[in-house]
Amino acid sequence: MEEIIGGASTRVRIENSTADPSVAGVAVTFPPNRYTQDETIGALTDFAGPEFRRFALSSGVEFRNTALPLSRYGKLSGFTEANDAYIEIALDLAEQAMLAALAQAKLEPSDVDAVFSTTVTGLSVPSLEARLATRIGLRQDVKRIPLFGLGCVAGAAGMARVHDYLRAFPNEVAALLAVELCSLTVQRQDNSIPNLVASSLFGDGAGVVVATGANRDAAGPKVLATRSRTYPDTEDVLGWNIGSNGFGIVLSVEISTIVEKFLGDDVRAFLADHGLATTDVSTWLLHAAGPKVIDAVEEVLELPPDALEVTRNSLRNNGNLSSVSVLDILHATMADPPSPGSIGLMVAMGPGFSAEFVLLRW
Repeated sequence: MEEIIGGASTRVRIENSTADPSVAGVAVTFPPNRYTQDETIGALTDFAGPEFRRFALSSGVEFRNTALPLSRYGKLSGFTEANDAYIEIALDLAEQAMLAALAQAKLEPSDVDAVFSTTVTGLSVPSLEARLATRIGLRQDVKRIPLFGLGCVAGAAGMARVHDYLRAFPNEVAALLAVELCSLTVQRQDNSIPNLVASSLFGDGAGVVVATGANRDAAGPKVLATRSRTYPDTEDVLGWNIGSNGFGIVLSVEISTIVEKFLGDDVRAFLADHGLATTDVSTWLLHAAGPKVIDAVEEVLELPPDALEVTRNSLRNNGNLSSVSVLDILHATMADPPSPGSIGLMVAMGPGFSAEFVLLRW
């Protein structure tokens, strides 16, 4: 079955629209320790060195929340203590976000049939959603799908996998949980440029999206289609080197170059397969990767100056939240939604190097 949407100047044909799941609720939570970028610079310069200030002042970040008070980071004994803090704080934030998103969706924890969870800033076995299950009252037969290693792309990739699941089970409810405590991965003995850039950009938070299958009512946007893209020979562009000291950042200057080379054509091809062009997209939900990447996306897609305003606001107010970033942007967009029938596109990039696209309609 096809549905034709759009006005006099745009006729967009979306196949099988009656099977599309909907976003029913979105919530984002942050740890209570909130600092200006100047305060963060003051706390980290002691071990990051004077060069850190230069990167921090050009990061586009003005405020960040951190898992621990800034005074604690210099006292962490190592990876074990940092990871223990991660599990404790991540669970608290996850519980708050999950309950808030379910309340927005007018659902209970027992209504959830499947939970997708993602993180790349801490290790937990059992995974976070398993530790959360009894704590908030998820059913014993809830399906758990933990994802690890997707990094910044995981918010959009998780949305895509929720879409896939609910297309198969249109009577069900699925939740995506993303938790990132990036500050706990800071390497105090690493003065490399990648570590200084990462330390200047990343913030902490948790996000939850609750979505429902097509046979259930929901007031939020429909999730129409998704696409994944992995670029060959880019494994060393972004990721972690994991060792005895924890998570060491891998961050290449080539990211903007890859965006400039590939992303524009990939987005246009994805939209064209659904009868759309970039001019049909009124709402852009781009991961707040950093100023250079945001500028590169804006340029290759030839977007108007205000198209990525919500993304830049998220980066300025919360830093790069890794997988939580696009959920923060979705949350802000749903608080001030576009007009009914508007088309949105969620875009995120991460280790692989990879990109994920999620097509939405309000």
